[in-house]
Amino acid sequence: MSTRRPLLAAALAAVFLLTTGCGDAPAPTAITATAVDPPLPGAGVITEAPAAEGNAGCDDEATLAPTAQPRPGAMPAGSSMAAIVANGRLRVGVDQNTYMFGFRNPTSGLLEGFDIDLAREIARDLFGDPTKIELRSVTAAERIPLLQEEKVDMIVRTFSATCERRLEVDFSSVYYRAAQVIAAPKGSGITDAAGLAGKRVCVTKGTTAAAPLFALPEVPTVFGVTNWTDCLVALQQGTVDAISGDAPILAGLIAQDENLELIHDEIGTGAYAVGVPKGSDDLVRFVNGVLDRARTDGTWQRLYSQHLDELGPSPGPPTPRYVG
Repeated sequence: MSTRRPLLAAALAAVFLLTTGCGDAPAPTAITATAVDPPLPGAGVITEAPAAEGNAGCDDEATLAPTAQPRPGAMPAGSSMAAIVANGRLRVGVDQNTYMFGFRNPTSGLLEGFDIDLAREIARDLFGDPTKIELRSVTAAERIPLLQEEKVDMIVRTFSATCERRLEVDFSSVYYRAAQVIAAPKGSGITDAAGLAGKRVCVTKGTTAAAPLFALPEVPTVFGVTNWTDCLVALQQGTVDAISGDAPILAGLIAQDENLELIHDEIGTGAYAVGVPKGSDDLVRFVNGVLDRARTDGTWQRLYSQHLDELGPSPGPPTPRYVG
């Protein structure tokens, strides 16, 4: 007879003893625990409207016209561009949390998006090589301080040109315009901006998104976080009821959670431009030369088709407003 059968019986008996215990020992009691959503670092209620985004007489899209564009690798001596070339790479502050514009591809681990490739075009015209670039992931609130401290050469990160920001940094021409709208769970009952009354609405700190919410007839509770993906987490946790931001940014969040829908009630606008340190007139003109090339040689449209096509038909590149 096979020895496997008694061995199996012995094993089953051992299991029985382990599970029943000896004599009248009580059965183990279940351990109960309450699930707790982890807090979002840096998150909190914004209690005051941000400073006004402009002042009388300011044209927030006005910028310096490009001059004759130097050849890659042959920047004028003493220029801001020559200093960048001498450093061997273009240091650019970008996002890694905004789908379609600047995000880290989970498969490759590489940063991708419209803003990322636009930054590479600037490196191409500086060096003749789009790979001579150092991409630094920065939060929205870090953009201006990093330019002021010259820790980056420029910011290409859904950075809206505003009159208030122009007091501290300079901007290129606008390369993308977006409407500020709302994202909410399907069936939430929120159908327009008026539906935000009494609700908790998430925005990213350091952006222009909070100001239009404070201008509503009934101001909702405005909840500020570090990154737009934090807003998605806050909504999924039930910490907030809706998100308000630029339409392409919210469309990227909806692509990650199909339980959300876009509410097309425009409450503000954004005009994305490249930010550079204050007083860098030569760099502003150079970047505007790159953007002019991208508009005319099909590069802008190619980047739109590659990264933003799911937003709908291309609106075409914005027309620059040059003032000198």
